[in-house]
Amino acid sequence: MTLQHIAQLLNARVVARPDKLYREVTYAFASDLMSDVLTVESRKIILITGLANIQAVRTAEMSDVSCIILVRNKKATSEMIRLAEESAIVIMEFEGSMFKASGILYNAGIQPIY
Repeated sequence: MTLQHIAQLLNARVVARPDKLYREVTYAFASDLMSDVLTVESRKIILITGLANIQAVRTAEMSDVSCIILVRNKKATSEMIRLAEESAIVIMEFEGSMFKASGILYNAGIQPIY
């Protein structure tokens, strides 16, 4: 599934790297604990999180995550957007809960890591 399709499904606002929405993803991981994200060993993955700080982007960089979806109406900081732009990581903002985002994406065919 493309990131563009995910943005449409969630009615999410893309705030970083809209030029990368053509990327295909297969898996999603939902967590606010970045130490848990670092244990994931998959490609074509998105991160669903409520952690709206620079650590989420740094973790995405190290874990080869192509997209961060901020949930619970959290907003990306200017520092997050700057780093995501440099690292070619898409950031989306979703008004709903982590549970809702996960459910919508799971029903659409995105697979869980575990």
